[in-house]
Amino acid sequence: MKLCITTLSEDTAGRSYLLAELGMGILVETDDVSILFDTGASISASYNADVLGIDFSKIDKVVLSHGHYDHTGGLRQVLRKIGEGVEIIAHPDIWAAKYSRTQGQKDRYNGIPFQRQELEKLGANFNLTTKSVGITDSIMTTGEIPMITDFEEVEPVFFVKENSGWRLDELLDDQALIINAELGLIVILGCAHRGLINTLYYAQQLTDVKPIYMVLGGCHLIHASKERILLTIAALKELSVQRLGLCHCTGLPAIMLMAHEFGDKFFFNNAGIQIHVVGSAREDKG
Repeated sequence: MKLCITTLSEDTAGRSYLLAELGMGILVETDDVSILFDTGASISASYNADVLGIDFSKIDKVVLSHGHYDHTGGLRQVLRKIGEGVEIIAHPDIWAAKYSRTQGQKDRYNGIPFQRQELEKLGANFNLTTKSVGITDSIMTTGEIPMITDFEEVEPVFFVKENSGWRLDELLDDQALIINAELGLIVILGCAHRGLINTLYYAQQLTDVKPIYMVLGGCHLIHASKERILLTIAALKELSVQRLGLCHCTGLPAIMLMAHEFGDKFFFNNAGIQIHVVGSAREDKG
């Protein structure tokens, strides 16, 4: 399987002519399918695709990792570029009224910044499900990720506003994209709010494949304790992950520790990074 993975939107940009923007947006292209995983916060994914010569009209599916604005705010621009109906695979909770609440600060809405009807008029066909979705024989979503580890938790600053009041957001809509490649599993994360290691364990369970070749994206360790970061590193080593391309909400303290611990296996996955995997080995980053 020929595979090309392009990071279109991230908090930082690796080239001066690309836009950096809080959030994530990653394009996965194979011989059979083109999948956009998340859309960034606004225009970055669409803009950077144009600069890199990527034709959004060829996108077959859009997958949303969860309902936060920095992963869904580019939907309007993306749908306009696709120009026709496209399936959007996501969890039903993406439409919850999501907020961040921190003591001493004003409550901040951080959900999808659009009405569903507007997006549907632009061609969005929402496939909302809690379950894993098989996109091809080798690519699937995780659906809801079970909490297994004793050191990972959803950060308790996320809430959902309901008629009866506030409730903690368990972020059940948090999901990842799994590619079963010849080299092993490639797991693409939005934020991994339900835990990076929980996500990897579940990817192994869903696919019945143990080797994990590469992990890409954000893993929300930005406010994590050093103990949790070190436990995450230990688990990654136990899983024998071969390549780590982390970024976004991972946070600089965690990134620095991981870069030190994993050496050449680690790279910072900013906007503009393009990875080609052909057969059993070759990989190029640009």
